[in-house]
Amino acid sequence: MERAIEGFLRYLRIERNSSPLTIKSYAEDLASLLEFFRERIGYMPDAAQVSIGILRAYVAYLHECEYAKTTVARRLACLRSLFRYCEREGLASSNPAKALRTPRTGRKLPSLLSADQLAKLLEAPPANEPMGLRDRAILETMYSAGLRVAELVGLDVASWERDSDVLRVMGKGRRERISPVGRYAAKALSNWIDVRTPDPHSSDVDALFLNRFGKRLTTRSIGRMLDKWLQHTGLDRHVTPHTLRHSFATHMLDGGADLRSVQELLGHRSLTTTQIYTHVSTRRLHETYDKAHPQSSKNQRGRRK
Repeated sequence: MERAIEGFLRYLRIERNSSPLTIKSYAEDLASLLEFFRERIGYMPDAAQVSIGILRAYVAYLHECEYAKTTVARRLACLRSLFRYCEREGLASSNPAKALRTPRTGRKLPSLLSADQLAKLLEAPPANEPMGLRDRAILETMYSAGLRVAELVGLDVASWERDSDVLRVMGKGRRERISPVGRYAAKALSNWIDVRTPDPHSSDVDALFLNRFGKRLTTRSIGRMLDKWLQHTGLDRHVTPHTLRHSFATHMLDGGADLRSVQELLGHRSLTTTQIYTHVSTRRLHETYDKAHPQSSKNQRGRRK
């Protein structure tokens, strides 16, 4: 089983071009399966020996450990992918994970920032020092292009085509897309590049966003940077880098963009993934209606007697 998992992770890396973060997540989820085999089954089976009964016992083990439904659902999806690989490679005669029922998790509406809140956040970093210019460029770019944080840190200087103000972004599954850059983000990027000082001896010399030592930033660094400016502005500390992406998508739809265009800009493979933002926009529409219309269900002004 351990060799099958090693082969599966190698397949994700080489053939599927999965990102390091995706591979890390799969590896962590499958480590839980191996732990279950050692602690509960008492031996390490071959892939062909794993039955639906064993996997149902594993699901019960996850619930016993009080994992969230979303975690259980993710690990079941991981199992299906693993045993689909094993079946294709002849390591198992069938996919025992196919019959497992995924727990209902519901769809949580993404959090977002209003235009006023975003303006406050985007203007927080100082414009008179290099790191402030860098942070402004990061925040402006994430919101302007709706980038995932991993996509942002993966950008090189050459990713920005200044003449046409677009970014060449490498998304999930190593799929490249073109993301337009607004004028505020373009100005912030230009200001940052003017003071950007890479380490000439580093392999990160081409990276667009650097730390103070001239090295490429990490996703964790972006999170720490955002926390700093959230605290500075007094905004909700539960905001994450992904909130800027959610805000981008929702504001685009609120402004009249069609769903297909937003799907392309976000780099979603499926339109279903993008449709969550229509629910956010509808919710905001209802909130506006309830506040403004005299005959709304939550507004007593002008109510007929």
